[in-house]
Amino acid sequence: MSAIDKVNKDYRYSAEHEWVDSASPAKIGLSQIAVDALGDVVYVDLPEAGSTVTAGEVCGEVESTKSVSELYSPVTGTVAEVNDAVIDDPALLNSDPYGAAWLFSVEVDSEGDLLSPEEYAAAQDQE
Repeated sequence: MSAIDKVNKDYRYSAEHEWVDSASPAKIGLSQIAVDALGDVVYVDLPEAGSTVTAGEVCGEVESTKSVSELYSPVTGTVAEVNDAVIDDPALLNSDPYGAAWLFSVEVDSEGDLLSPEEYAAAQDQE
């Protein structure tokens, strides 16, 4: 299966594998490609509601049975909401990374360098 089959075409992506939707506030999540590479996710550490995140900077972490990976914010702004469901059941990331397993939402002040679904998939196919 090629990378383009593992992206949601409605989202834009950071080079670090986070997705962002176009809603307001914008939901942030982790791509299927990243989740597949991580394996079984067992813990997530997310920024708190009301805190500020900066595009391209670390704002949390995702721990799997294989490794711990830093989570980067694809946008700059104020965290509006954190998805308690994914904190309570991190395995949601493995089953529904583009739906129920969104991580947090942000009132966006500015965006970082975001890739189209096609650009993101092409970058993954080159790795």
